[in-house]
Amino acid sequence: MAEFRRRLLRLLGVVAALTLLMAPASALAQEQDTTPVTVPALTNWASEQGSYSYGSSTRLVAGSAAERRVADTLADDLKAAGHGGVPVVRGGARTGDIVIDVQPSRVSLGAEGYELHAGTRLSVTGATETGAFYGTRTVLQLLAQGDRIPAGRTTDTPRYKERGVGVCACYIHITLPWLENLVREMAHHKLNQLLVELKVKSDAHPEADTWGYYTKDEIRRLVALGEKYHVEIIPEINSPGHMDPWIENRPDLQLTDSDGNKQPARLDVTQQAAFDYYTSLMDEYAQVFTARSWHMGADEYMLGSDYSKYPQMLRYAQDKYGASATPQDAYIDFINRVHAYAASKGKHLRIWNDGLTGANTVPVATGTTVEHWLDVTVKPSRIIAQGYPLMNAAYSLYLVRGGFHTNTRSLYDQSWDPRSFEGEKLTSGKGVTGAKISLWPDNGRGETENEVAVELWPALRHIAQATWGDPHPDATYDDFTARGTAVGHAPGWRDLTRLPVTAGTYTFRTAGHAFDAQVTRTADGYATVRNADGCLEMSGGKLTLNVPLQPGLAASWKTCDDAGTLQRWQLVRASGGYQLVNAITQMALSVGGDGALVQYPRDQHAPAVWHLTAR
Repeated sequence: MAEFRRRLLRLLGVVAALTLLMAPASALAQEQDTTPVTVPALTNWASEQGSYSYGSSTRLVAGSAAERRVADTLADDLKAAGHGGVPVVRGGARTGDIVIDVQPSRVSLGAEGYELHAGTRLSVTGATETGAFYGTRTVLQLLAQGDRIPAGRTTDTPRYKERGVGVCACYIHITLPWLENLVREMAHHKLNQLLVELKVKSDAHPEADTWGYYTKDEIRRLVALGEKYHVEIIPEINSPGHMDPWIENRPDLQLTDSDGNKQPARLDVTQQAAFDYYTSLMDEYAQVFTARSWHMGADEYMLGSDYSKYPQMLRYAQDKYGASATPQDAYIDFINRVHAYAASKGKHLRIWNDGLTGANTVPVATGTTVEHWLDVTVKPSRIIAQGYPLMNAAYSLYLVRGGFHTNTRSLYDQSWDPRSFEGEKLTSGKGVTGAKISLWPDNGRGETENEVAVELWPALRHIAQATWGDPHPDATYDDFTARGTAVGHAPGWRDLTRLPVTAGTYTFRTAGHAFDAQVTRTADGYATVRNADGCLEMSGGKLTLNVPLQPGLAASWKTCDDAGTLQRWQLVRASGGYQLVNAITQMALSVGGDGALVQYPRDQHAPAVWHLTAR
């Protein structure tokens, strides 16, 4: 009996040991059955045994020029993300390496798809450089969650070819660092198209250089970043409506109504001079933008009015197209002339949809991409049936500064996808190029850039998911947002809410001027500047979208208002001190001849450099 008991205990010990040995294997199998977390989500992950480990000996292996460009960008991003310096080598892959492979023969991957395989090495394969680049974005997202990646394989391709964001920096300036953050975030989530409606400082037409512009060097810097990260940056000069930023000082080009009233926002499309002016601006933009597309807007031309107030429109249309022509044909004619000019320069034309009311007899030129944002008479299905490429830019996807914000949670819960247009949901995605979210400044001082960013990132991740893959990869919206938390921000993303000085009371000194003030950080990462008379504020003058944008306007001390965005300031490092830049107008303060603090664009008037001494 005693011997039997000893044998039984020995047997039980063996069973227990086997159980302990099997437990980790079961846990590992369960882990390997779980698809790695990314945004957009992977849809076809096939698990394998083992894992890939990133470490100090990891190298990036790339042979061709295209592969090395992808590897060089990845090396930059790995360093920016805190993963150390990683050498790029030409061959001889070994355990722990990341291999970049561009194989044009892999046609099934398309122009942007990739295959990722994690094993003892990590390999990223694309049929194109862009495809391989997107594979590296997945690598970065996975490494953001740890240096170990479960072994497996995925083939990942987008459902829609256009996946984007639209930004109107057309009246209210948006800082370059903010736009650069946006480009990096877009690339990190495999978005590929950024529309920017903005002004570039014009050498050909200096009369148009009122505030709200970017210098050509600033745009070159932004475009270069977009090219590095495979984000096409498409410029827009909205016309023939919304032209006031360009023609406020050109009354000769403004549309005139039957009572002789000038319309400073409307270009007179019946004038050859107006067409020549607009196309000369296109030529100037081509000096800094490299996009294959040109967006002319073409929205809201007759907003709040009608063609009958402008008899010259009907005369022009009938003279060119015959007695049956309508006034709207003059508007379509302008679009088509811009289309032809853009095509002659190798550019593809894009327009908004709301001007296509069906009242025209002249069709829009074939091949023009229509971006649908508003429900009007001509529905999306008809636009597609007429053969036009159609992008979904639905108003439900807008973030209006100080106004309407897209309800990302609701859209996710509805499994929204690019077939869901304003006024119509299509049964098929055929003819739909993709979709984008849009940022518009209707109330320019309603929110600061940093406040807009808080709403932007969830919406950006949602549009990335809905245009690349399954629009509803997780059971709940909270589960989906957890994905965004897991992958984090893009490498190189900058926290723009950090103040360069601590809160406290300082003496501000510059040549010939000084004042004492308390600096307090606002919740959105700006500063209020307060003295006994109140808080420093930009106010007064002529308002554009509720913002005082005139150069030379004086700042003043006003009653402090915690909600007052015009009382928020950036302290920008410069020459051993700081520039005081208003958070909304984005103009820096200088000291006027009378001692007043006045705002100017920094390239028009040298900003004051303030030296701060703590009190």
